[in-house]
Amino acid sequence: MLQVAPATEEPCLRADAARNRARLLEAAARLIAEHGVAGVTMEAVAAAAKVGKGTVFRRFGDRTGLLMALLDHADRQLQADFLGGPAPLGPGAPPLDRLRAFGVAVLYRSAEQLDLQLAAQPDPARRFSHPAIAARRTHITMLLRRIVPHADCDLLAQTLLASLDPALIHHQTRQCGMPMERLETGWIDLVARVTGTEPPQR
Repeated sequence: MLQVAPATEEPCLRADAARNRARLLEAAARLIAEHGVAGVTMEAVAAAAKVGKGTVFRRFGDRTGLLMALLDHADRQLQADFLGGPAPLGPGAPPLDRLRAFGVAVLYRSAEQLDLQLAAQPDPARRFSHPAIAARRTHITMLLRRIVPHADCDLLAQTLLASLDPALIHHQTRQCGMPMERLETGWIDLVARVTGTEPPQR
């Protein structure tokens, strides 16, 4: 079974370090709730958590690392859902149904955290190698190999993931005014075209 922990996961932290990390993340979450993502700077988080700025940099490296840590919970929950949760997203459903459900789940979860996801995206050199993205790509590839075993499933998985990119969802929903229902229908149609299958009857 695929198990990929997000890059900022630190399971072996000392108890005091774990408490400090949790306090910093709580402070960052409060700042987002009060001021939006733009209000999250390393200096602001340090002040809100009443620690030195150097502590924040040592724990997270940079602002992107801090924001990525805030997304860890959602990434872990999504992984838990598609690896062992209820069908059709989790095991127990046909691979085509799971692929459809996966894209829909990512679409709506991304829409809920769009500003944070956009701000937390690493630079292009790190973006596609991030463990959370690699886990999604591997999952889609495994499903495709069961649906279209003779296709270039690795490349198709990357193509499908590109349609779930937060920047694209931002453009579609906020700049083009597309409703989420349209994006969901578009994902189902895209899966049908990529896999050469019929979309489900509505």
